[in-house]
Amino acid sequence: MIQKKLSEILQQAIQNAQNNDLLNDFAIPAIDIDRPANPAHGDYASNVALKIQPLTEKSPMDNGQIILDHISENNLIQEATLAKPGFINFKIQDHWLAEQIKNITNDNNFGGNDTGKGLKLQIEYVSSNPTGPVHIGNGRGASIGSSLAKIFRKCSYEVTEEFYVNDAGNQIKLFGETLFARYSTLLGVARDVPDEGYQGQYMIELAKQINDEHGNAFLEASKQDELTKIGLTKMITEIQIELSNIGVEFSEWFYESSLHKNKTLEHVITQLESNKFTAKKDDATWFTSTKLGDEKDNVLIKADGTPTYFTADIAYHHNKFRERNFDRVINIWGADHQGHVTRLKKAMQALDINAEQLDIILYQLITLKRGDETVPLSKRSGEIISLNEVFTETGKDAMRFFFLAQSANQAMDFDVELAKQQTKDNPVYYVQYAHARIYAILAKAKEEQFSASTAHLNLIHEAEEITLIKKLIEFPELIQKIADDLAPHHLPHYAMELAQSFHAFYTKCRVIDESNKNLSEARLELLEACKIVLAETLLLIGVDAPNKM
Repeated sequence: MIQKKLSEILQQAIQNAQNNDLLNDFAIPAIDIDRPANPAHGDYASNVALKIQPLTEKSPMDNGQIILDHISENNLIQEATLAKPGFINFKIQDHWLAEQIKNITNDNNFGGNDTGKGLKLQIEYVSSNPTGPVHIGNGRGASIGSSLAKIFRKCSYEVTEEFYVNDAGNQIKLFGETLFARYSTLLGVARDVPDEGYQGQYMIELAKQINDEHGNAFLEASKQDELTKIGLTKMITEIQIELSNIGVEFSEWFYESSLHKNKTLEHVITQLESNKFTAKKDDATWFTSTKLGDEKDNVLIKADGTPTYFTADIAYHHNKFRERNFDRVINIWGADHQGHVTRLKKAMQALDINAEQLDIILYQLITLKRGDETVPLSKRSGEIISLNEVFTETGKDAMRFFFLAQSANQAMDFDVELAKQQTKDNPVYYVQYAHARIYAILAKAKEEQFSASTAHLNLIHEAEEITLIKKLIEFPELIQKIADDLAPHHLPHYAMELAQSFHAFYTKCRVIDESNKNLSEARLELLEACKIVLAETLLLIGVDAPNKM
């Protein structure tokens, strides 16, 4: 990446100054290269002159001037300037930028890197209870998790995408009782749905499906558990279909019941006891997380002998780190799980697992809108708006793009009417149109016997061409930034900026020009590079890159 090259140039300049006794002899610290907030200051900037001030006993401005004076001749930097209070700003050579086009078109994995090579990463997301359909809020977590998985694979991680199926506990008991009541009633045996049971119409539909397939095979109370298992299997299959509709496929479906079957919960309790992090109180077993700085202790085993949801979650994460040996785990949860974050990390610490290996992303709520009108997320019946209902109206691409377009820690508005529009006002349409337009230009060029070529990239120098190239070569930086910050919301913004740069280029620069074949071929090569990066960006978002609109 260009930042690495600039960092190496500055490191060598400092070394040169030290060799000439103009700077003290010290170990050169890591050199950061960033983009200036104001592009007028240059393409890139470094604060190294400020950073080394304590080591040189000189002012940052003096340090900066000494460094500038010792930058070796190179083909990368067109201009290096010093700005108060000690920033070194760089403008990059146009001809160097033009040469980067061939790096994009010749690289089968442009933007990728090896930072995660040899590391196993698990990303667990959605994990909605299998007692009902996936709701619209889960779609946001699904989009974040799916795109992050793609980003980390591009960084060479071995990635497992996992859905944690809560198929044990009280909610499954209530699900089974509700289904048994609905199924029995269909067959003329009146049974009441539990007060805390699942009231949605989908439970009636589920009971009808099972009745159609099995008749009255489960009418006896002794068959309720079998009925529950069939119902859960059908619900999970439906969840898989609904998520697949928006391009989300999991490599692993992990069942909570396996933790009970394999006695992982018992093992975890034993280890916590051995590490002196349990206590008995009111006939219950508690995790004494206050010993690790938590605000309060937490129940592991209730007085009636049943484990809490928290205990199962500890066991699940023990399985991730100790049994399946993931080097890193990322959980993507709704914001309502915020109180669970600290205590889970404390539990990892108590089990001698490095809590730094666990990252938890909390995503905020969605407000569903139709233009200026807010749509209630719950119907009068109390049923939550399902993911599938919105998908039916807007399709996969708009959902994925919109869900990802804001930082997870910000509440977001999803405008159904805007998502359905086939105009430039709809950001996903605008970006996809740019890709389709590039494809059409390249196809037309082929018909007219023009082909892309790197032979005359030196002819690329118009401001719009250079701006487009600069945006293209940001892509590797973007990939690493998203991986570092767990921030895939940068992808839609980058896609929009790249599409805007393309449109500005195409408005100003004639691509197919019979009077200047060499320039045409160079510009076609630039469009090939743009198509590659734009298509890859859309792929990472989870959106199609159409050839025509």
